[in-house]
Amino acid sequence: MAAPEISTAGAADIAAIRALDESVRGATGHPALGDAVWRDLATPGADSVGFAARDGDRLVAYLHVARSDTFAPQHWVLGLVRAPGVQAPPDVLLDAACTHIAEHGGREAMLWIFDPTEADDRTLAQHGFVAERDLYQMRVPLPLAETARFPDGMEVRPFEPGRDEDTWLAVNNAAFGNHPDQGGWVRGTLERRMAEPWFDPSLFVLAFDENGLAGFNWLKVHEPDGREPRIGEIFVIGVDPSHQGLGLGRALAVEGLARVAARGITTGMLYVVAANTGALALYRALGFTVHRTDRAYQRTIEAR
Repeated sequence: MAAPEISTAGAADIAAIRALDESVRGATGHPALGDAVWRDLATPGADSVGFAARDGDRLVAYLHVARSDTFAPQHWVLGLVRAPGVQAPPDVLLDAACTHIAEHGGREAMLWIFDPTEADDRTLAQHGFVAERDLYQMRVPLPLAETARFPDGMEVRPFEPGRDEDTWLAVNNAAFGNHPDQGGWVRGTLERRMAEPWFDPSLFVLAFDENGLAGFNWLKVHEPDGREPRIGEIFVIGVDPSHQGLGLGRALAVEGLARVAARGITTGMLYVVAANTGALALYRALGFTVHRTDRAYQRTIEAR
């Protein structure tokens, strides 16, 4: 495989990357690159870079490197897509990515692999990346059999842009602490998500009591794509620490899924860390089952 070249992420590059990702989706039923990569490809950060491995003119693998837009703490996010049949991450791409990170201040690097193999584990371990956590994608048929039961005195309403941003950020960051993906959000992080074409404030459910925002359920609709039906995703759900243990999380989950089911969506979906036994128990009680396992590999890279 030829030495990697830095992608300028111009229109032609993005089209080739998208075509490669679509070929993976066609072969496996799921993409290889996550939303964070596509956001950064659309609006690259100052230190963002892409490394491509080619067989002649054919793109066979692409590794994207960008700084996270969260601060809990800020880290590097890597996304990898390989042509069907390429079993392990190409060494040259990993070497190039680690060198780039070291030359731009170092810090933690997180590489996500969807549905990883033992070959991925071995190759990444050779490059100093260790499995940091597994993430389950879980699904459930809709509509659910139950209705939401909120604690007495709760007001439930949709998110209102221009009114609720700072309130939501405070509760989100309290609920998720130092979570590497969902914690440490700032106004810019939220505004970038709200600028996504899928954002729909009517599916961003907030629950208030006399003390303010107690919890939320932010949902996302995925339109049909290849083998996939239309799906209603619980994008992020959280409860203020002072309100945990009251059944609010279950009520918010049921309420949000009812709202997407009302739109004719028959599949609900969410992601949950495999080690989060409490959340897993709740979701399984609602009928969710594991559809796919993704894995985050982490490495600390020293600055040069």
